[in-house]
Amino acid sequence: MKRRLLNVVDVEATCWEGSPPPGQVSEIIEIGLAVVDLKAGERVSRHRITVRPARSSVSAFCTELTGITPAEAESGADFAEACRILAAEHRAGALPWASWGDYDRLQFERQCAATGAPYPFGSRHTNAKALFNQVHGLRRRTGMAQALRVAGLPLEGRHHRGEDDAWNIAALVLSLNARGAWRTGPPPAP
Repeated sequence: MKRRLLNVVDVEATCWEGSPPPGQVSEIIEIGLAVVDLKAGERVSRHRITVRPARSSVSAFCTELTGITPAEAESGADFAEACRILAAEHRAGALPWASWGDYDRLQFERQCAATGAPYPFGSRHTNAKALFNQVHGLRRRTGMAQALRVAGLPLEGRHHRGEDDAWNIAALVLSLNARGAWRTGPPPAP
């Protein structure tokens, strides 16, 4: 049976309880990726790339939220290398991909533009949150944890950890796929 693969991506970025400190900007510190085989209806692998921030530092608030410490982030790949890993090892430019909302896609676009790193993904992106809400008839955009409850699925791992969130989003993608509702690309306008 030929596989039909999809990359599900979730990023964690530097964050603060309030505004960023002067001179700092939010940037990706973790890329979680789960590979889904839509044809087989299963999650086939999960990956984590830690990314070293160049224009910010990991705050105590960020560590509390994500579990990522400043030392852990400092030991990661630089952003351009993380993008190369996505392209070379995970076929990010060739495979369709999904994220929960548009934040992850937009953060990659912003950070690639700011750093000059090549954008690692192709154009076939699905906003899984918008599709989930449309399929379930939900007016308010639900967070991932709430969507798991709506779908009757468990939250696996730590919420706000990129690798775990990508794995959980992949379960939501598969729940949509099992209903015959998964579409690669943007959902039609309501």
